[in-house]
Amino acid sequence: MSFLCYNKGCGERFDPENNPDDVCTYHPGVPVFHDALKGWSCCKRRTTDFSDFLDIAGCTKGPHNKEKPPEPVKPHVTTTGEKKDTQDPKFNEYIISAPKPREAIQRPSADEPMVRLQHKVSGSLKQALEKLKLSENATETKEEDSDEIKIGTSCKNGGCTKSFDGAASDAGVCSYHSGVPIFHEGMKYWSCCKRKTSDFNTFLSQEGCTKGAHLWRKNDACKKVVPCRFDWHQTGAQVIISVYAKNGTPSLSYVDANSTALNIHILFDGEKEFDQNIRLWGVIDVSKSVVNMMAAKIEIAMKKSEAMSWARLDLPVPVSAPKDDEKKGEDDGDGED
Repeated sequence: MSFLCYNKGCGERFDPENNPDDVCTYHPGVPVFHDALKGWSCCKRRTTDFSDFLDIAGCTKGPHNKEKPPEPVKPHVTTTGEKKDTQDPKFNEYIISAPKPREAIQRPSADEPMVRLQHKVSGSLKQALEKLKLSENATETKEEDSDEIKIGTSCKNGGCTKSFDGAASDAGVCSYHSGVPIFHEGMKYWSCCKRKTSDFNTFLSQEGCTKGAHLWRKNDACKKVVPCRFDWHQTGAQVIISVYAKNGTPSLSYVDANSTALNIHILFDGEKEFDQNIRLWGVIDVSKSVVNMMAAKIEIAMKKSEAMSWARLDLPVPVSAPKDDEKKGEDDGDGED
């Protein structure tokens, strides 16, 4: 007959006749959940994902245990709703006490001067940029003697999806966005028309609000502002923003920040430009924050000033209360027949 092992983190069935002293791998401690991190009190490993927490391997060896742990005894309640003075003896209970909350850090002024975050360039990005430079040099050499626009060249205007297909393409009207892409509070839209959506693909497929001529050639004086997918996650000590921009240019990309705000400017793929301003939900330590530039993405690692979990990345825009004159006007309007 087999029994179920009740050691924490095991849950296997075993034969009591064959139960060596090192057959079970389990956790002798208790689960600990704090600052979005999950782990066991008996070992140091922590994770933010609950599934990963369940998969944390035990840190102690021992025999399997067939004794089911007793359930906590609830106090007996009389019919009058009063608790009895005498209660059944309680079994040993594990109590996880959270540390006492510290006094919250006062939110600094949003008008603090901005500081440019230090950035680190990975070896993979350096290699990618070197290959890209060699490729561009070879292409420029071939095209020096010709001003011809190649078939398939995409329009450089933001939001336009048309490609050059011969001289007839010049006669076509370009529908493009003259503004810049904005991502705020989960919504995505262009500053020129403000058609908001929460879906990234729907945002990319929005037809331009401005009519004009196509722009087939590179124009260094007018970079192509494009949307860029980005997301964020947090640990107990940091908030990390990932911007999925390939082959970022370190010398022309920067992130300015103060304790509560972030201004992101990234130039990538030679001619593409991404800008995003974020009013942060929490407070960061600028001196211990850094930008890591990699071939496939840019990570902005911000050190939290206070070890607490952020409810979201950006701070919602406060809704201003109606002025007294406006409120009085509304009241007067309600009284009219």
